[in-house]
Amino acid sequence: MKNDPSISAAPLRGLGGVLRSSEPARTVLTPPPAVALLEEAADLLVVHLDFPAALETCERAWRGLASGAQAEELAGTSLEVKCSLCVVGLQALAEMNRWREVLSWVLQYYQVPEKLPPKVLELCILLYSKMQEPGAMLDVVSAWLKDLDNQGLPEYGALVDLHLQRVLLPLGRLSEAEELVAACAAFGEEQRLVALQAICIAKQQQAQELPGSEEVQKLTQAGPFSQKLLPLLILLRRLWESAVSHFFSLPFKKSLLAALILCLLVVRFDPVSPSSLPFIYKLAQIFHRIREAMFPPLYRLPVRD
Repeated sequence: MKNDPSISAAPLRGLGGVLRSSEPARTVLTPPPAVALLEEAADLLVVHLDFPAALETCERAWRGLASGAQAEELAGTSLEVKCSLCVVGLQALAEMNRWREVLSWVLQYYQVPEKLPPKVLELCILLYSKMQEPGAMLDVVSAWLKDLDNQGLPEYGALVDLHLQRVLLPLGRLSEAEELVAACAAFGEEQRLVALQAICIAKQQQAQELPGSEEVQKLTQAGPFSQKLLPLLILLRRLWESAVSHFFSLPFKKSLLAALILCLLVVRFDPVSPSSLPFIYKLAQIFHRIREAMFPPLYRLPVRD
């Protein structure tokens, strides 16, 4: 996604906190190989914009972390280093327009969604939401939020709100959203009211769209013949609504004249006898008399028996 401005590393860096070459030095005086590779990957991503090399460097660092010696050597900083490697790697994938691989790439190192760091999970939600595929994160975030260990983290409330706004509401999962807000102990009263108000607005929008969707659903369930007629019926309905709105937008006199002309056309071209339409036929006669009174003919044709 190097040339695609729709998703860039800039907003992700602000959230993910890509480590600069100077930051790991604060953690350990003599950086082990994994930390050195993290520095190299961050420089490749931010400074050199070499995204494939940054991704390959992150994967090389992860392979090094898999060894027991490296895990013991990093002891207290291994979790932070792993998280930072994931942040750099997912940003590199996004820049190469390989954002669909981000979730599977991250999970191959953490195995289960419950073990994802909050920072990595937040970036994944934002990325898939920005690319308009929030459904990819539905099961992953739900599993993470249900984990008891994660519920004690300080980032839990923010991730609940992010999941609500970026995943559940766009997908129309309103009942799940209400249950999540009611069960979230990390929400304060004000935050809970704001979340419930957002759900209420989403319900109103869904109710406005519901009548049309119910009609489509009924026609779809009626059978294959109705499914073939469905596009035609929708088109006719739109044409009718457009004609009615245009008709009512006309002035009263023009509307009355249009109605009279329409009645004349119906009477003139109806193959059935005019007596079958007494009201329209009388209206046509009245209109004809008014026309003769206002515009008398210059001459009349002789009437033959």
